[in-house]
Amino acid sequence: MRSPRLASNVYAYTRSDRVFLMRAFPTLLLSWLATGVAAVVGSILGNAAGPRGLMVGAVAGGILGVIAAVGAARRFAWIPREETRGASLGGLAGFALAIPITLTYMQTPLIPVLSCGLVGIGVLLGAGMARGWARS
Repeated sequence: MRSPRLASNVYAYTRSDRVFLMRAFPTLLLSWLATGVAAVVGSILGNAAGPRGLMVGAVAGGILGVIAAVGAARRFAWIPREETRGASLGGLAGFALAIPITLTYMQTPLIPVLSCGLVGIGVLLGAGMARGWARS
């Protein structure tokens, strides 16, 4: 059951006798930044194998960044344990949407950075869907 909003970016959820806090904005930023940085590092490392290696490295790095960001958010208690799988799947879905957008607009500096925000949105939506699955 959802209780009232506590602050601008904190929601409280009650399950049995425990209260879980989900910090939406820090989770979004962490997912966005970790995935973007990991994708850049992966593309730098993959560049040694040529243009195809650059893309494969960026995708592999981004996937690792999503997993690391969700793990860190769980460790910081920003995402409840029960919602970790949904958050991971949502983040990976957001990254899958960000890949073609980034590749299409690679010549612009802003669109690839903003497209990584889809990962953070996916993490939040996935966690919310996992919360709904737990209720039913």
